[in-house]
Amino acid sequence: MGDPHSEKKDAQEQVRGLLTGNTLDLEAAESAMDALPPDLRLALIRTFSRKFQADLFEAAKGRRVTLAHIVPAGTKPLVEVIHEGKNTLPAFTQFQKRFCRSPLAPDKELWGYNHQTMAWATGPGYFVAFEDGNEIAIDYTKIPPSKPETWPAILRNDQRLSRFVYNGTIDYLRRVSAHVTIGRATRANKPMDAWFVLCRQGK
Repeated sequence: MGDPHSEKKDAQEQVRGLLTGNTLDLEAAESAMDALPPDLRLALIRTFSRKFQADLFEAAKGRRVTLAHIVPAGTKPLVEVIHEGKNTLPAFTQFQKRFCRSPLAPDKELWGYNHQTMAWATGPGYFVAFEDGNEIAIDYTKIPPSKPETWPAILRNDQRLSRFVYNGTIDYLRRVSAHVTIGRATRANKPMDAWFVLCRQGK
């Protein structure tokens, strides 16, 4: 009988090879990535470098992502779904985006905020997310009117230090797999040199 841990690591390396080969083959990588155990899928995305995230975002152009990729269908409004993230900033690269379905328009928009170690300074970074063509727009210029009870107090993104981080910003997500998306930030409709990868918790 084979070693299950070794077999899982081999599967992770197979996905890594599909993603980092001479030709980035997302079609082949998607099902293999979805088959990974959640811990190895998360460990994999945390190895993605700045250059690789930028390349991955371009490679994922046109790959449709829906609200159900972010918060699975059937999830009740105001029930939290957590996505682990890694960004391309010089420091504090690991974070979470926490989402829920809006009770006002559960099939049309999500509400969310950024959970990270510097939130005491930058604020929670609340946003409204919605489908925009093949992508998901995470719009920091729109603030949810309410939130799950456990989330921090809502703060506008033009207040305090939030205005230097989130104000005027819209992120765009593209699909990598059922659990993984790749995003890029824009400000004033101009792409920024800032990318991030998200991995939805759970199976």
